[in-house]
Amino acid sequence: MTSTATSLLSTAYLAPIEWYAVMYRSQHTAIEQHEHYVKQTWRNRCRILMPHGPQDLVIPVEKPAAGGCPIRDLRLSDHGNWQHHHWNALRTAYGKTPYFEYYADDFHPFYHQHYDFLWDYNEQLRQLVCSLMDIQPDVSPTQQYIKNAVDMDDYRYSIHPRQNQPVVRDYAPRSYYQMFGGTAHFCPNLSIVDLLFNMGPESVLFL
Repeated sequence: MTSTATSLLSTAYLAPIEWYAVMYRSQHTAIEQHEHYVKQTWRNRCRILMPHGPQDLVIPVEKPAAGGCPIRDLRLSDHGNWQHHHWNALRTAYGKTPYFEYYADDFHPFYHQHYDFLWDYNEQLRQLVCSLMDIQPDVSPTQQYIKNAVDMDDYRYSIHPRQNQPVVRDYAPRSYYQMFGGTAHFCPNLSIVDLLFNMGPESVLFL
């Protein structure tokens, strides 16, 4: 993947590796905070590798008022005790990986403290992941909704859970050892935590 000047991404919950590759390779990344919420996307879900195969973890959100609201104002829901279930799923999926215990204390507060807004929750997790991977991308939120992304690479709607193949030009996922897949049955483009918990400090080499 060649470096681009500016890329445009949606907010994402523990985004897939391809999302992080875009951010890492771009000179600047804008994250859209003025769009209306889009269901069944990475905005409030991530995909991890469980013993039985890939599984999506979905954050419930409060239904926007008629006409929608900017995603920066979208509230999290306490429905289903999701934080507890997500944390248990992460421990089941990655508890025996080489680096889960090393990073567990960093992620623990996100599943045991109250958060009001999806945007803030995602952004604080993104900042944590970047810190753990020791990368310092140039990132800023959009100042208004960008209808036509001129002179930008727009991935807001193309990096999507239903997209099985990479959509970013010149990007091809590199395989690494996965706890439940080894290398023979590699499952690409999962959440960034799959890479982080399995590869630790070497994670940046796979972006």
